[in-house]
Amino acid sequence: MFEITVRLKNPSLDNNIDLTLYEFLSDIGYIEERGESDLDKTRKSVPYRMFKECFLDRSDKTWSVQDLITYLKTTKPTLYRYLNRLKALDIIQEVQIGKEKGYALRYNSLSLAWNFVESNVKISMENYRKTIENIQRMIGDNK
Repeated sequence: MFEITVRLKNPSLDNNIDLTLYEFLSDIGYIEERGESDLDKTRKSVPYRMFKECFLDRSDKTWSVQDLITYLKTTKPTLYRYLNRLKALDIIQEVQIGKEKGYALRYNSLSLAWNFVESNVKISMENYRKTIENIQRMIGDNK
């Protein structure tokens, strides 16, 4: 299931990668908004580190679950909580590494992965439009 939070907001043109990434990841619903004062805490968090250090900084790598758990020093439930959020956004893809699952940034590029997200948003909005038109037709029939 595709899931994203959409907010109308001006683009971030700041040169601070951590601040820009934090705002972006908060805006799309991947991480919880904590406020700029907690940026240092966020930078050390599992979801932030997984996205930035594993999938952005090492976009050429496919990560096994065990590799991610070891690198991030986290538990399997915590890891899957955030992996599932990225999977719901369709930013990462699941691939087989031998007998186990692995995860990688879709197309090894955030920009290319984001094209996939935009397509999903467009399809979702078109489906909402069809539902709205159906609702309008039904309430119009009752008047």
